[in-house]
Amino acid sequence: MNWKKNCPKSNCIPLEDLPFILDSIAETSGQPLRFKNISPVSGGCINQCFKIEGVDSSCVFLKKNRKSFLPFFKAEAQALREIKATDTVQVPQVISFGESESSSFLVLEFLTEGRAARNGQYQLGEQLAQMHLHPKEYFGWEQDNCIGATPQPNPSSTDWISFYRDHRLHHQFNLAKKKGRTFDGKIDLLDNLEAFFVGYSPHPSVLHGDLWGGNTGYTQTGDPFIFDPATYYGDRETDLAFTYMFGGFDSSFYQGYEQVSPLHKGFQTRKILYNLYHELNHFNLFGSGYANSAQSSINQLLKIIP
Repeated sequence: MNWKKNCPKSNCIPLEDLPFILDSIAETSGQPLRFKNISPVSGGCINQCFKIEGVDSSCVFLKKNRKSFLPFFKAEAQALREIKATDTVQVPQVISFGESESSSFLVLEFLTEGRAARNGQYQLGEQLAQMHLHPKEYFGWEQDNCIGATPQPNPSSTDWISFYRDHRLHHQFNLAKKKGRTFDGKIDLLDNLEAFFVGYSPHPSVLHGDLWGGNTGYTQTGDPFIFDPATYYGDRETDLAFTYMFGGFDSSFYQGYEQVSPLHKGFQTRKILYNLYHELNHFNLFGSGYANSAQSSINQLLKIIP
């Protein structure tokens, strides 16, 4: 196939690895994609993203990155499959992932976005709660992955507080220190995390892990779906907390969630604790604009500790 002839320069970032990717799609799906066109898709800041179209109007979604990114694509594929196995909220189907001579890639079902149905947000809340009700035996995950472009360690643990202290907050504080930034009150906060869990014992749940409005969508029939997960097994409240950080979820979403699985009364406080992880991560990814938010959250949390 002369794919270069069918890939006009006006529509494509040079993609010398396309033959490897098309072969991978054919091998894993059993249905060769008869290539017609490829075009870049905007919206991400980590990977190059493309829409690949076939002559039969079929489409797939392609993520491409450097070769060293392959473990993260493998983890994302596993996360999507695990969420799909809960038979709750829709996710894109994994088609293929692998590496070529110069890059790694992940190929997914292309979900054409539409508008939310009238009860779309409520439905998303219900389905997320149902996903969280799938129990797991430990906190962590079967492999490390990433949150954005930041490595996210997921060793197995039976103790949520120590897991969150060591592998979420302490991990991000260490990354920040390497960038020359320390945070006042960090040690006092880490030494007193138990104060935020009085009367509350989280159970391991399948998490999306990076659930902000930009990682949700609706199909052309109005049904919700989620994508770009940073999955691990953790306290379900961490997913709910992040939905508040940038908005995009209305009151019906939370009503739908609590109709299935009511939240503990301490969530409003732990929401600050859980979003601190994302504030620190955004500082480590994007710079000083998030440092003040993180410090403000630490100050609020220290006032609550007896």
